[in-house]
Amino acid sequence: MPAPERTSTEAIIAAGRAILEEAGPAGLTMQAVALRVGVRAPSLYKRVRDRDALLSAVSEASVDELTSRLDAVGEDLAALAVAYRAFAHEHPEAFRLLFSPATPEAALHRSSASVLRACAALVGETDALDAARLFTAWATGFLQMELSGAFRLGGDVDQAFDYGLARIIAGLST
Repeated sequence: MPAPERTSTEAIIAAGRAILEEAGPAGLTMQAVALRVGVRAPSLYKRVRDRDALLSAVSEASVDELTSRLDAVGEDLAALAVAYRAFAHEHPEAFRLLFSPATPEAALHRSSASVLRACAALVGETDALDAARLFTAWATGFLQMELSGAFRLGGDVDQAFDYGLARIIAGLST
């Protein structure tokens, strides 16, 4: 009779996501995940090949959550930006991980679909990719700076985000 399963891939990934937010990428180890799900580290290798595969699975699960949030918003670029920012604030380490080699390219393609659709609605199919890249580069750069505490000159960061977003949308709309 085979031994009973003590964990699942889903539990391992959920534990990995929680550990990532608590301890950052350096703290996301096979041992830490094993402790969290209540098994010995060697047991994880039945479900996750190695730490790189764990990082990739955690990143892909994070992309899936972000994609669901963005898809729920529709084609309103401002609402997409707000959802993107909310995800970054709620999951800052996962947000940073999205821009690492751990994130599978196919996952990134899924997450970009909503922004591409919104940009196509705003500027047309021909320029949609360029517009999406502009929007994403601005929003991602802003959020990376915000999360790292780089805005040190005072002022209201929320207001600055709204200002930048309005200018990006106005520029794309002309």
